Amino acid sequence: MDLNIFWYLVPSVIMFAAGVYGFITRKNMIAMLISLELILNSADLNFVVFNRYLFPGSMEGMIFTLFAIAIAAAETAIAISIIINIYREVGNSDVASVKQMRF
Repeated sequence: MDLNIFWYLVPSVIMFAAGVYGFITRKNMIAMLISLELILNSADLNFVVFNRYLFPGSMEGMIFTLFAIAIAAAETAIAISIIINIYREVGNSDVASVKQMRF
């Protein structure tokens, strides 16, 4: 592996690991959403790095990343609106409270 690509992949792995850890350990839905965004951002960074490494003259990885960022922004807006509605109904945004709403 080229040494230059290594220094781009290290932050991506750290972001992905932090996102997975945060998603698994947090009980607050906003914190889980932030962790999910970390995971998506690490995947976007990988798209750009591997595109630059494998095809230096093309822009497909960056264009794909822009579309992924736009979709992630729309997903975040919808998730925040759902979390706000749950907060209005229950009074907090913990996952345990949402599980109690089912019954």
